[in-house]
Amino acid sequence: QVQLVESGGGLVQPGGSLRLSCLASGLTFSFYAISWYRQGPGKEREFVATIDSTGDITTHADSVQGRFTISRDNAKNTVYLQMSSLKPEDTAVYYCNARRSSVGSNYWGKGTLVTVSS
Repeated sequence: QVQLVESGGGLVQPGGSLRLSCLASGLTFSFYAISWYRQGPGKEREFVATIDSTGDITTHADSVQGRFTISRDNAKNTVYLQMSSLKPEDTAVYYCNARRSSVGSNYWGKGTLVTVSS
């Protein structure tokens, strides 16, 4: 059974930092590209960042470029999202996604809530 478990969310003041983690189990982690998405209150889910299976290629949404960094540790089956200079508009539930397009596999975690507020 595949599980993606996000952690690290919480309440942070504007300008602060958080690091989210996504721990995967039940799959061959190093075969999967991993992405972070988020869904803010009253908004649709949106792409935040993605990292390829080896960790060599990353892409970040324009809205978080220069503030957020995605990384992975295949030995720990974990992907991270380092978030800095947080803004109130970053408030959202952050979801982890694992995708292996070659076999049509696509999995989601249940999310972790990030609230940016003073």
